[in-house]
Amino acid sequence: MKMKYIGVIGYGVIGKRVADAINKQEDMKLVGVCDIISDWRLQNAVRNNYDIYAATSEAANEMATVGISSQGNLQAFLEKLDLVVDCTPKKIAAQNVAIYKEKGLKYILQGGEKHETTGHSFSAENNYQTALNLAATRVVSCNTTSILRTLTPLKKANLLENARGTLLRRATDPWESHLGGIMNTMVPERDIPSHQGPDAQSVDPELDVITCAVKIPETLSHMHYWHVKLSKQASKEEVLNAFKTSSRIKLIRYDQGLVSNNTIKEMFLDMGRPWGDMYEVALWEDMLKVVGDELFYAYVVDNQAIVIPETIDAIRALTGIESEGLKSIAQTNKSLGIV
Repeated sequence: MKMKYIGVIGYGVIGKRVADAINKQEDMKLVGVCDIISDWRLQNAVRNNYDIYAATSEAANEMATVGISSQGNLQAFLEKLDLVVDCTPKKIAAQNVAIYKEKGLKYILQGGEKHETTGHSFSAENNYQTALNLAATRVVSCNTTSILRTLTPLKKANLLENARGTLLRRATDPWESHLGGIMNTMVPERDIPSHQGPDAQSVDPELDVITCAVKIPETLSHMHYWHVKLSKQASKEEVLNAFKTSSRIKLIRYDQGLVSNNTIKEMFLDMGRPWGDMYEVALWEDMLKVVGDELFYAYVVDNQAIVIPETIDAIRALTGIESEGLKSIAQTNKSLGIV
């Protein structure tokens, strides 16, 4: 298979992680990163020896002022690519779509954009095959990815009837804590269902899922609590065996000291993961409870990391590098240290 040339636009929380992940793959090459910033974030891209492109002429001037050498403008960047991963802030990516379409360039957006922007939403373990050789897809958000990661194995095991979840959402990204977020309060999302349930249905319309969400004053992660109506009475072992079919669910134990999101984060730092990233859903197996045909469980979602392996798999699907989802997932997992 011919090597595919991939570019990243937007070198922020997600973009820098996507760039690093692409750089670890053997079947794709990172052409470079394109942005309007020229501060410490882009300086780190320079230190990583990534080629830098300026999204605007103003950005090129700013880069030159601080000593960053630009390899060209946005148009020159796009000309070199087989596919672009747009990691720019919400709504900016949607504006860029017209440029990609004009060039006939394949593109991937992140979950901040609406499903209609691409017409396809992606979750590797659920609908990889439907993304093969498409022109575009959208990797669903961190919360939605976790919902699909956990409900899909239950569905495949013929255990899922419906699911109702309460999502405790982090206030903001850690690096932006000085800019906003909330303190000494909790802010419930007004609408029920919150947007994550319908978003999961954009990937799998068969899911009977309703979500409620509340923003809480911390920045490390999200936490979900789920009440699932099973299609039949099942044992705890049957449920855990279903979850174990996903390589991206990590079963953790409360009785091993993993009692909070900060202790889980510390574990992944100790494991040597960059930024302590947790690409998996960390689900408490000793908290999980089955009562007849009702299932209760909770897990933690790393909002900065969970979509990274999904994005790599989406690249393979759209470019046709790999036609089989399980093979792509295994390759991505190996490169990122997901065991």
